[in-house]
Amino acid sequence: MRNLGFWFWAFSFWLLTSCKADEEYSTHACRFSYNNMIHNDATLASALDANSRGVFCLISEKTRAGARYLVFESSLGMKSEQIETAEEVEAKFILGLNNGIIVGFQTLNTDGVNGGFVGYDVQCPNCVRRENNTVNPNYRVTMESSGIATCGKCGKKYDMNNGGIVQNGEEDDRGLDKYVASTTGPFGVVSVFRR
Repeated sequence: MRNLGFWFWAFSFWLLTSCKADEEYSTHACRFSYNNMIHNDATLASALDANSRGVFCLISEKTRAGARYLVFESSLGMKSEQIETAEEVEAKFILGLNNGIIVGFQTLNTDGVNGGFVGYDVQCPNCVRRENNTVNPNYRVTMESSGIATCGKCGKKYDMNNGGIVQNGEEDDRGLDKYVASTTGPFGVVSVFRR
């Protein structure tokens, strides 16, 4: 009976720590896998290079003249567009909560499976929560070359180099919503998904 009590507490501890780990990732839909070997986009490649830590790329999608394009904007000020292939259009990318994800290698927290490669939602999580608007939120953060993302609505600053933590928050404020992200290198495959 004593052994059973130990296993009960061990299992309870595991459940609590597992739930905590899952809270780290966004529950919003996200599905993106892109082969930069096909497109050779330099803006995107700048954020997929482990030797360029602190460079981030915002990825969004737009339609022009009936064709779908991916738009890449770097925290260094670079911007480019790539027309989607038929396979990419068929994949029906879901870019976070409202058409925008940010990827890059952080300068802090560089351990782990992906060596510090992260994917964030572009929406300010605190404005989304405060306004209770997940249907059509428009609280985008803008990136600075320093690795800081700032919300234009509430002014909160997020450190993308340190897990997206909020720098000037209040009690109960959250950091940027994260997605599971991986890359095989600057001119390889980048994938960002909901956990």
